[in-house]
Amino acid sequence: MTDSPENIIPINIEDEMRSAYIDYSMSVIVSRALPDVRDGLKPVHRRVLFGMLELGVNYNKAYKKSARIVGEVLGKYHPHGDSSVYEAMVRMAQDWSLRYPLVDGQGNFGSIDGDSAAAMRYTEARLKRIADELLDDIYKETVDFQYNFDDSLQEPTVMPSRIPNLLLNGTSGIAVGMATNMAPHNLREVVDGIIAYIANRDITIAELMKFVTAPDFPTGATIYGYQGVKSAFETGRGRIVLRANSHFETAKNGREQIVFTDVPYMVNKAAMIEKIGGMINDKQIEGIADLRDESDREGIRVVFDLKKDANANVVLNTLYKHTALQSSFSVNNVALVKGRPMTLNLKDLIRHFVDHRHEVVVRRTRFDLRKAEERAHILEGLLIALDHLDAVISLIRSARDPEIAKAGLVEKFGLSEIQAKAILEMRLQRLTGLEREKIQNEYAEIKKQIDYFNSVLASEELRMDIIKNELLEVRERYGDERRTQIIHAADDISIEDMIADDDMVITISHEGYIKRTPLTEYRTQSRGGVGSKGAKTKDSDFTEHLFVASMHNYLLIFTEGGRMFWHKVYALPEGTKASKGRPIQNLINIEKEDRVRAVINVKNLDNEDYINNTFLVMCTEKGTIKKTSLEAYSRPRLAGINAITINEGDRLLDVRLTDGNAQIMLAKRSGRVVRFPEDQVRPMGRNAAGVRGVTLEDENDRVVGLVCISNPETNLLVVSEKGYGKRSSIEEYRVTNRGGKGVKTLNITDKTGKLVAIMDVNDNNGLMIINKSGLTIRMSVSELRVMGRATQGVRLIKLNDTDAISSIAKIEEDEVEEVEILTDETSENTTDEATETTATE
Repeated sequence: MTDSPENIIPINIEDEMRSAYIDYSMSVIVSRALPDVRDGLKPVHRRVLFGMLELGVNYNKAYKKSARIVGEVLGKYHPHGDSSVYEAMVRMAQDWSLRYPLVDGQGNFGSIDGDSAAAMRYTEARLKRIADELLDDIYKETVDFQYNFDDSLQEPTVMPSRIPNLLLNGTSGIAVGMATNMAPHNLREVVDGIIAYIANRDITIAELMKFVTAPDFPTGATIYGYQGVKSAFETGRGRIVLRANSHFETAKNGREQIVFTDVPYMVNKAAMIEKIGGMINDKQIEGIADLRDESDREGIRVVFDLKKDANANVVLNTLYKHTALQSSFSVNNVALVKGRPMTLNLKDLIRHFVDHRHEVVVRRTRFDLRKAEERAHILEGLLIALDHLDAVISLIRSARDPEIAKAGLVEKFGLSEIQAKAILEMRLQRLTGLEREKIQNEYAEIKKQIDYFNSVLASEELRMDIIKNELLEVRERYGDERRTQIIHAADDISIEDMIADDDMVITISHEGYIKRTPLTEYRTQSRGGVGSKGAKTKDSDFTEHLFVASMHNYLLIFTEGGRMFWHKVYALPEGTKASKGRPIQNLINIEKEDRVRAVINVKNLDNEDYINNTFLVMCTEKGTIKKTSLEAYSRPRLAGINAITINEGDRLLDVRLTDGNAQIMLAKRSGRVVRFPEDQVRPMGRNAAGVRGVTLEDENDRVVGLVCISNPETNLLVVSEKGYGKRSSIEEYRVTNRGGKGVKTLNITDKTGKLVAIMDVNDNNGLMIINKSGLTIRMSVSELRVMGRATQGVRLIKLNDTDAISSIAKIEEDEVEEVEILTDETSENTTDEATETTATE
């Protein structure tokens, strides 16, 4: 290897790159991207404000062209691109970017829609009055100055900052290996928090949060959930969810509207509206007919016209879930503390500001004291000269030049050179008696100031009072109401928030096809009607289970083999009245040979008091009955659980919810019903088999229905397989012991067929009856009169000779629409023994 020339030093490239990158990183961190904790400003903002101060564009002075301000800052302090300087100044003038703008702009300074500001040659600017609070006392040696980029001028390293700017306006920036994103806050709250800290240095963050409740964003909106705020205040990091404020209105045409009156912080309104429009066109958001931006100078107003059948709350939650109308602000409180980046909590931010203000007050007081002492020194010399006026005048007149006169004054009267110079420069008018008195009064006042300044420097308590009083003045002058509201208890939007809790008809076919259909698709008919076409099934299939549940309900699905599964209604496949549905095996883990026998609607499984005092009563086709607390079934598992142990040759028939005090009624296919108190069945474990509930007539007999009665005024509805049914009073069925054979409930004949279903009803109920061919009829229970227990009943639905009733379901009468008789050309007039009903097909 040849020797290197003397002016070339060999360096390891890894060391050089490491050193150069660290230097670059620290330059970006300290000189560009992160704010100083004391004044909350980055270097570019500090230089813009100082440059404007030097130009004299204060709040009470005329505006100056932005180009001139940018040139001043660029040429003297900030040797970077002019766009960086202008954009920094523009942002400080935007009231949707800063909570308390520092620059007063005249002209086009952009908009919340993302429009950029006009070119700097067209706009003008000056300082806002609140910016004076940042700059005040800057020439009183309160802060350190440093040389600019070419060592020709000096610029401040930090502003004296009477206001806690970092908390008030926040900031954001990306450095190398770190970033900052600090939220703005309300001035009144921050000042109150600082004063509370001054009063008690050991104050906790929780106590400070009573004053500084949450960030306060310039665009308003609502903070949705407080946990992120709490985390940000305590640790310096947190995710704050913001929602645009909205309300509902009704347009002149009767259409419902959702109106948003603000947007979350840092959201581009125009881009957001454009994106939402695309989502509406792509059917990603349903229920919106039209979207308009009606914003003007008075404020933001974004209007969504809803479709006639849309649910406003569902559309609102969908907009929040999928659009920027709800967005998050990730707090990351990183700032420079003595030149080092640190993550700061709320108390840290306040403490560093108070420490800075304390230093400013000390340095300002020392400066004022020095100036006062210098003035007192001069005044003392003037008073000495006035006391020896003739001698002083004589000495000056006899002197050849000012230097000799000054030397003579110093030597003869014991004055300092400064005092002698002041005497020589004194105007003749100061020799009058009135002027002498003014000098004496000024001297007395200066002595008082000197005493005060000394007392301030001697007392930290006095200095803290000064800080507090100055903050109170700032609070009184600039304080305003909070713009961002807070919802303290808020959960993340779940899928249920975007789904209307509408009533659905749930149908499960004999072969296991399931679907949900809006209840409104079913129309009410008069008793005896032929029905409308319901579920479309194969020839060998028919609808076996039909009931009404709301979209947010839990379904507890019980199979005839004794298994139980959980499923939400909204998660079921939706279909029309005539559609087939989907195999239930696709939704729950049910065995191929098993079948669904009962489904229980439960609103939720979280209320411990409810689930511990509510019971599930189960019965099997062979008359076994069992009661178990709902709590045993309140922990959903994907694979399901064993709900009851089924004996060989038997299968689960039905399951009912009770409060523990019901009357249980079991109906047999042979037309008999047994009634006994629920307390005759003790609560059992989930895997128990149960006890005997009713005795069957013979091996062909079986239980066809279970009813749990809690209201003695309820009627019992019984339905036979050939379409006959009736209402009877519950009191006609005497109470017996569990396990009896029961009493007659329907006069079974060849005309009626065997008993197929029983249920408890009243006049407020409606009925939905479906037969094996898929036809349905919906009718009101009030159309059926109450009859005796042993009568045959009346015809509920007209059936073909080969058809039979599959199932019936009960619905609330306020869900029943206006009665509408469907017609069919092929039907005949039919007269029933008990009542006459005409149905024309």
